[in-house]
Amino acid sequence: MELFLQQTVNAIALGGTYALLALGLAIVFSIMGLINFAHGELMTIAGYILMYCGLAGLPFSLSIALAIGAAMLAAVLMEMIAFRPVRKASGETMLVTSFAVSMVLQVLFQNFISARSQPVLLPQFLSDSTRIFGLVIGVNKISAIVATVVMLVFLDWFMKRQKHGIAMRAAAEDFAVARLMGIRANTVISAAFALSGLLAGVAAVLWVSQRASVDPLMGFTPVLKAFIAAILGGLGSLRGAVAGGFLLGFIEIYLAAFLPAEFQEFRDPIGLGIVVLVLLIRPNGLIPAAGLKAEKV
Repeated sequence: MELFLQQTVNAIALGGTYALLALGLAIVFSIMGLINFAHGELMTIAGYILMYCGLAGLPFSLSIALAIGAAMLAAVLMEMIAFRPVRKASGETMLVTSFAVSMVLQVLFQNFISARSQPVLLPQFLSDSTRIFGLVIGVNKISAIVATVVMLVFLDWFMKRQKHGIAMRAAAEDFAVARLMGIRANTVISAAFALSGLLAGVAAVLWVSQRASVDPLMGFTPVLKAFIAAILGGLGSLRGAVAGGFLLGFIEIYLAAFLPAEFQEFRDPIGLGIVVLVLLIRPNGLIPAAGLKAEKV
């Protein structure tokens, strides 16, 4: 029972990171119909800012703020420079653009920083553990869970109470009508990218705090998992992105912990098989977007 509870905590921490990343993807997709595969590079940018801040001896709290701010700024610049010129093009063009931006940034990281993994200096307390109800839990796991809860509460408030959040919800529902009501396209799309950058920055801090390193391809795997989580939850659905992220985290951790040793090498295919099974039962995702009309035929 103790092992099960321990792994459940690990699953919540990992699932929270996936949920934040999936939310960033879902917010942009709900407004623009774009899956931004360069979202992972926002994580990498935040990771490198953490690394350089650590080398400069800055306080960790200030390093976190600078890393998240850099991810938000990079997301807004990414939209202005790369995606705004092709906004009226086909979805395929925007998708190819996102891949191009991702690869260009990866090459820049490799050529101007390093192609190898770089250590990140972290405070000692993140390596400590504490005992809660008989469970030994790492401080970094607790921090990840708390940060995820805070961000989800903030996002819920932002989307329901703040004018830019309300504008994004309106644009996601019907962009053409929202523009007729006076909502500026550039403003709402820039706000969506800034919010996705915020979520990517927080996810990067959580990811780096558990691995203490950063490399040019750091964001690829977690964003690929976040994309799977977004589809699992219901592409374009914010609540679905959260549900899909947590479910994927639980699938990964439980398989790693409880799958027999002789099947561990098949862990990833089994995990994807479970995802496919869920989608066979719920083809539109766990919590489909309101405007999704796809049907299983």
